[in-house]
Amino acid sequence: MYAWPASEVPALPGQGRGLRIHDTATGGLVTLDPGPVARIYVCGITPYDATHMGHAATYNAFDLVQRVWLDTKRQVHYVQNVTDVDDPLLERAQRDDIDWVALAEKETALFREDMTALRMLPPKHYIGAVEAIPGIVPLVERLRDAGAAYELDGDIYFSVESDPNFGKVSNLDAAAMRLLSAERGGDPDRPGKKNPLDPMLWMAARPGEPSWDGGSLGRGRPGWHIECVAIALDHLGMGFDVQGGGSDLAFPHHEMGASHAQVLTGEFPMAKAYVHAGMVALHGEKMSKSKGNLVFVSQLRRDGVDPVAIRLALLAHHYRADWEWTDQVLQDAVARLDRWRAAVSRPDGPPAEALVEEIRVALGHDLDAPAALAAVDRWAAEQEERGGTDSGAPGVVSRAVDALLGVAL
Repeated sequence: MYAWPASEVPALPGQGRGLRIHDTATGGLVTLDPGPVARIYVCGITPYDATHMGHAATYNAFDLVQRVWLDTKRQVHYVQNVTDVDDPLLERAQRDDIDWVALAEKETALFREDMTALRMLPPKHYIGAVEAIPGIVPLVERLRDAGAAYELDGDIYFSVESDPNFGKVSNLDAAAMRLLSAERGGDPDRPGKKNPLDPMLWMAARPGEPSWDGGSLGRGRPGWHIECVAIALDHLGMGFDVQGGGSDLAFPHHEMGASHAQVLTGEFPMAKAYVHAGMVALHGEKMSKSKGNLVFVSQLRRDGVDPVAIRLALLAHHYRADWEWTDQVLQDAVARLDRWRAAVSRPDGPPAEALVEEIRVALGHDLDAPAALAAVDRWAAEQEERGGTDSGAPGVVSRAVDALLGVAL
């Protein structure tokens, strides 16, 4: 599977800042110190509907992570998956009387278009679950043969009790885990499981559903969590720098994936930091496909909204915050974009070196994009009120907000 084209990231004068970021596993800020190549895995979409603002906010957060690292002259090895076979996709295809493969391809293509328009830097490896199946099967067999997995009516389940570090990502108690498992794709009430929390690794073929040769596992398809584990281990290995996604992935997805990987390799942890973006609401409820309360990036683009304004609307909220999309949020972003573009189009301005440093400091402290935006606002206001004498400053500001915030002026 291929990703989307990369926009150019301008080089900036001076020295980029390191990154301190909130780690769900420890509950506090951690200092990330990658080597020359920073490694990040971000969980991708299940392509049964278009990119909504919740998706966009999540991928915007991890785009900022990449930009901070690139500013330190590191390379970034970014991997993202596409869950291009799963129950929600199959159910939507059946509802709309469309082939599930065609639906997945259509929505993945639209996602690429949205990411390109929003200037999200693409992953180096963009991998679909279906193409990862040849690498998934041996991992499930290894877990089964090691006694960390068991069969139940042809399905293969992972035993969470096989990992002594299970629970150290989300730090939830068993009752909370069971509740979230039922809400987020698990089956804690299925009779015969050794532990209600045990997740499925391999689903035996069901009538009328797609399946693949699973070798000694029989025909079937992979579970959700093992998909990402196989892709991450193949392309990044253990101990990579950041495992990212929305806050609703901390449990069960990232918790289970970490346990799979840790049992497979005997190493801990799977990732140095588990970083989670907040949820975006509409009319008081979290945007979700099941509720249908969605604002789509593609629809806003069709309505003539500048994608740069959409990006500024996302950046106006701290990545970990839960917030609500409103018409006013978008109007404020459009007005800010107009002010910034007017500012950098003038011939002179106040010196920009201090502003670049302010943006770097803000992003280096847990990706504080609102603080970075406020710094640019102050520079633009000063230029409008008092002008400036530095003919190079507008160009430096333009390149800085492009490189560090992904905002093209």
